[in-house]
Amino acid sequence: MLFNSVEFIVFLIVVFGITWLLARWRLAQTLFLLAASYFFYANWNPWYLFLIVFTSSVDYLVGGAIHRTTVPSRRRLLLSVSLVSDLGVLAVFKYFNFFSTQVAAAFTAAGLAVDPVLLGVALPVGISFFTFQSMSYTIDIYRRQLEPADSYWQFLLFVSFFPQLVAGPIVRASVFLPQLSRPRGLSREMGGVGLFLILSGLVKKVCIADYLAVNLVDRVFENPTWFTSAEVLAAVYGYAFQIYCDFSGYSDVAIGAALLLGFRLPDNFRSPYVATNLRDFWRRWHISLSTWLRDYLYIPLGGSRRGPGRTYMALAVTMLLGGLWHGAALTFVLWGALHGAALALTRAFQRLRGPVPLVTMVTGALIHLGPRDPGWAKVARASAAVLLDTVVRIGMILLTFHFVCFAWIFFRAKSFGHALAILSQLAKGTPGTANVVPTVTLALLAAWTLHCLPEDWVGFLRRLFARTPFFVQAAIMTAVAALVYSVASSKVVPYIYFQF
Repeated sequence: MLFNSVEFIVFLIVVFGITWLLARWRLAQTLFLLAASYFFYANWNPWYLFLIVFTSSVDYLVGGAIHRTTVPSRRRLLLSVSLVSDLGVLAVFKYFNFFSTQVAAAFTAAGLAVDPVLLGVALPVGISFFTFQSMSYTIDIYRRQLEPADSYWQFLLFVSFFPQLVAGPIVRASVFLPQLSRPRGLSREMGGVGLFLILSGLVKKVCIADYLAVNLVDRVFENPTWFTSAEVLAAVYGYAFQIYCDFSGYSDVAIGAALLLGFRLPDNFRSPYVATNLRDFWRRWHISLSTWLRDYLYIPLGGSRRGPGRTYMALAVTMLLGGLWHGAALTFVLWGALHGAALALTRAFQRLRGPVPLVTMVTGALIHLGPRDPGWAKVARASAAVLLDTVVRIGMILLTFHFVCFAWIFFRAKSFGHALAILSQLAKGTPGTANVVPTVTLALLAAWTLHCLPEDWVGFLRRLFARTPFFVQAAIMTAVAALVYSVASSKVVPYIYFQF
C-alpha cells in the first residue's frame, strides 16, 4: 500500500476516523493502531509480519530484563542477545545472498570454482528501518538513558507504527513512547500542518520525483551511451532531485499522517543540497539515520575523543556500514566509502584550518582595516567582504553538491561497469540536450526552487494553510489532487527507499 495511491488515502481516512472515536479509551486506541499498522504491512507480504513481531518481542523482553538487573556481565549478555537477534534477521534476509556471492567469487578468483548458496526469499519491505528502531530501544536501556515501555502493546506499536514503518524517519523510543503514555489531542493547527505535509509530500513524489524518473533519469541510466554528455549530466542532476523529492516526500507524508493521528515525528530533511560541506550535508540529509549512525556506531567507535586517526577511522567505518545498510551491493559499499573518505578529509581540513574559517578572517580584515578611512571606504570594504563571503559560500555549496551527485552515480548504478559507463559518457563532453524536454527542465527548476525555499517561508506557508477556513483548505486539496492525478504516470511508482 503505497502513500501515493488511492488505497492509502482511503486507509488513512478510515484509520483517522476510528482512532479519534477511540480517543477516550487509550488501550483500545493503541490496539487499533497496532492492528492497522500490521494490516498496512501485511499488504506487501503477511508472512513477514512474523519478523516484526519476533524482533519486537525479543527486544521488549530483553529491554525489560536489562532494566531489572544491575550485574554488568548479565546486562552485556542480554544486550548481546538483542543485537544478535536484530542483526541476525538483517543478515539472513538482506545480506546472506550478498556475502555468499562474494565468498564464492573470492574462491573462484583463487582457482576454486564454487557456486554460491542462495536463499530464495524476498527482501522484507522496510526491514532496515524497523530493526534499527527496535535495536536502539535495548541499547538506550542498557545505557540507562531510557525506561522500558509501559506495556507490550505500546512497544509493538512503537516498532510498527505504519506512517514511518517502511521508510522512516527512524524514531527513537524516547520520542515515541511518552506520546503513547499521555493523552493526545488534535488541534486545528496540527491537523492543518498534517494535511499540508501530506499534500507537499505527494507533490514532491508524483509531480517531481516520478516525473523526472520516467521522463529522464531511468532512460539515461538504463542506456547512457545513447545520450550526450549534457543529457547524462542532466540525468545525474535529475537523480539527485528525484531521490531527494522521493524520500523527503515520503517523510513529509509520514510526518503529516502521524500528526493527524496525534503523534509528532522528527524532521528528516533540511535542504541538504545547500550544505557547505559534507558534515553539513549529513546534518541535513536523512537526519534520523545520520544521528542513529552517530550515536550507535560513530561515537562507540571512538568518535572525535581519541585523536585524529581514530576519528578518521570511525568516520570511514561508519559510512561504509551506512552504505551497506542501504543495500547489499558493492556499489552501495563504494558510495559509503566515498562519503567516509570525504568526511575524513573534511574533518582533517577543518582541524588544520582552525576554529576560524579563512574567509571570515579575510572579511573581518576588510571591514576593520583602516579605522580612520572615510565612511565610503568602510562601506566599500564591508560590501566587498559580504560579496566575498557569498561567493565562497556558493562555491562550497556547489562543490559539495557535485561531490554528492558524483557519489549518487554509484548509488543508482546497477554495477560498477554501469557506473563507469555513465562517467565515461560524461567525460566525452558531447553537447546537445534534445532529450531534455521543457517539462523536464521545468521539473528540475521546480525541485531546486522547492528545495531552496527558506525554512521560515515554508513554516509560514504551513501556518497559513493551517489557519485558513476548511473550505479553502478543501479547495486547495482538490486542486493539488487534480495536479497530482494529471501528472501521475499510468502505473504507481514505488518509493526508492522501500528497497532498503
